[in-house]
Amino acid sequence: MLFGLDGVEIGLIIVFLCLFGGILSGFPVAFSIGGAGVIAFAIIAALDSSGLLIHQAIDTSSADYRALVAEGVKQETISVFRYPDLPRIGESVFPRGWESALDRNVSFIVNRMNERVLAGQSIETLLAVLMFVLMGITLERSKIANDLLTTMARVFGPLPGGLAVSVVVVGAFLAASTGIVGATVVTMGLLSLPTMLRHNYSPEIATGVIAASGTLGQIIPPSIVIVLLGTLAGDLYSVAQENRAIEAGCSDALTYLGEPAVVSVGTLFQAALLPGIMLALLYGLYAFGYALVNPSKAPAVSMGGGGSEATTRGEKFTWFLGIPIALVAGLLIAGQIGVVGSQDVTVNSFSSRGEGASLRTSVSPDCQAAMIELHGQSAWDAAVAEQAEIEAQGGVVESVELTEEQIAQAIEDKKEAAAPIGTGVSVIFLLFALILTFGRGIAPSGDPRPLVIGAIGVILGLMVDILLISPAMSPGASTLLLLIPMGLALYGASHAAARLARNELISVVFPPLVLIIAVLGSILGGITNPTPAAALGAGGAIMLAAYRKLKDQERSGKVIIWATLAIVVAILLGMNFDLRINVEDVAFETWAAFAVAKIAYLYALFGLLFSCWVLFSGGILTPVVRETAKVTSMVFTILIGSQLLNLVVISFGGEHYIQQFLRSFDNEFKVFLIVMLVLFILGFVLDFLEIIYIVIPIVGPVIYGGSFDPKWVTIMIAVNLQTSFLTPPFGFALFYLRGVAPKGVTTGHIYRGVAPFVIIQVVGLSILWFFPGIVTIVPALIPN
Repeated sequence: MLFGLDGVEIGLIIVFLCLFGGILSGFPVAFSIGGAGVIAFAIIAALDSSGLLIHQAIDTSSADYRALVAEGVKQETISVFRYPDLPRIGESVFPRGWESALDRNVSFIVNRMNERVLAGQSIETLLAVLMFVLMGITLERSKIANDLLTTMARVFGPLPGGLAVSVVVVGAFLAASTGIVGATVVTMGLLSLPTMLRHNYSPEIATGVIAASGTLGQIIPPSIVIVLLGTLAGDLYSVAQENRAIEAGCSDALTYLGEPAVVSVGTLFQAALLPGIMLALLYGLYAFGYALVNPSKAPAVSMGGGGSEATTRGEKFTWFLGIPIALVAGLLIAGQIGVVGSQDVTVNSFSSRGEGASLRTSVSPDCQAAMIELHGQSAWDAAVAEQAEIEAQGGVVESVELTEEQIAQAIEDKKEAAAPIGTGVSVIFLLFALILTFGRGIAPSGDPRPLVIGAIGVILGLMVDILLISPAMSPGASTLLLLIPMGLALYGASHAAARLARNELISVVFPPLVLIIAVLGSILGGITNPTPAAALGAGGAIMLAAYRKLKDQERSGKVIIWATLAIVVAILLGMNFDLRINVEDVAFETWAAFAVAKIAYLYALFGLLFSCWVLFSGGILTPVVRETAKVTSMVFTILIGSQLLNLVVISFGGEHYIQQFLRSFDNEFKVFLIVMLVLFILGFVLDFLEIIYIVIPIVGPVIYGGSFDPKWVTIMIAVNLQTSFLTPPFGFALFYLRGVAPKGVTTGHIYRGVAPFVIIQVVGLSILWFFPGIVTIVPALIPN
């Protein structure tokens, strides 16, 4: 053996040396990865052909090996790490020759490129990367971040450490809109660092809070890291759990786990929400506490301005907190007691199929023992009792077609059970009520009559829904009955919105906040998957940036405002009307709703194209598209190159060797801790793309093949990478900030500044480690 090392170990060392050498060579990383794979394979093949690489494999024909198998030890668990005393035989790292491995690699890389890059199932999700990148870069180039920083500084500036707190708030905003660490750190460094230094903030706290807030893009949805991790984690978890089920003696993962072995990007966004908010809160609390202890290094700063009417504390509490909370709580209570709810009377023409037992019980003895160990004896006994009851009743009730009398009876049952107020109507009028309330609070001395008229419209609309609208009434008739109340509410809300628009805080924060809520709400609420939501975000960012550009040019932005309203109208029509016109017996109201929705769609498209023209003529769209193409092509090129490098590792047994080493530990937590430490160290020298596509596929079958929740595993990896990108001396966020920092800010300032935030990150990781419910509670509450 060369240097006393196993041939596979030498092969792994060669691969990583080639990879790091390629990255440090100065060549583009996207091409260095693929090149490192080619060079490493050539070196390993040459050494193997010369007989210098010998792999010490377990001799499966030996008596000791056969004795272990006879004792019931599964063959897949036998390795040189777990049983080092077993007899071994020396063999080539390429048992069939490097030519055969090369041929297999070429065919695999073609198939994987087709599956994951060109036409596979994951390509739709990967398209979300392009859309989110476009959304983030558009908002970054349109000076919206600058407006946010200025406004937040005016809000939080008078507090101790207020500028630092405002940086955290804006960092969270940008993270939720860009998802790109580098872009967020650079933007914040250029905009906020000079301002903080000018107001006597110490370089340490200024650089630390900027670098830390910038890395929130790693975890706060819609994070590109989570999109890419999610596409990979879904495949790894599904395959790993299928293998785990087969090893346990079960037929498939659904039988063994009692639920499908799936994890989606949308679910991961839900899981990342609370950890992201938790980290942002920890950053803000530290900045505030630092200012209290060191007031001279993070002084309170009055930025002036605000554009709002002076109000008393009582008025602020009443109109901005008391009444809004009462309105929302009232709606929730009404929903709980059945006053607000669904009025849908649509029924299926087939009966529902009966539910089976919570666990499948007709399994082999080995599978039964494994399921009892996994779920517990009580869960197994409950499933057996459920199955016995089902069989006593003649088995699971199959779905059958209902008769006309049964359908009519089902419709009558739904009518009787329908709530007096529909959910959609209640939500719309709640939004009107909140706008009216905030409009009153922002200008208490203003004329109250338009707001009173709007409030009358809200009350009248709810009364109309209770007294005049029945669950069986058509959407067209319901819309006609609600026209007058909606008109009154809209009249009052338009006056309230005009008052809100004159407030600087609301006019700056509200538009990007609505965009973020629209994108994340559609994903987190399970309404759509990340790709359509990302397209909505990209289009909204373009229109928002165009509106901002028109305001700078002192031109009217009414076209974009009306286009936004057209989108809202199209969505509302799609939710309340059946817009299918290719069926028999299409009603007049369906044709009318379809025509209005088509007109709204065409006008919204015109507004989007007009926004593109505004940005193009203003010199914004071209660099945005160029930068988006550059980032997206880099992602896909790294994806291809990393697949090539992974196949090289697989071809000489490196992936299997690493997995055997990890599986030799009996403790799952210990294995996961080792993986987390390795990822943390690699985060110093590798970007998240290389780690996701090179390292995770190798260790993924082990960490996703155990009993850990895949959502928790994925979010822990994301937060871990966020920590390593912040840690001196090689954290990527530090290099981004160093590149835009003024001359007076040294590298030492940056290192000392981020040190407390690295500790906060470790504390955050520890909290998630000991309280995994922070990750899993939101996906458990929201349907997917």
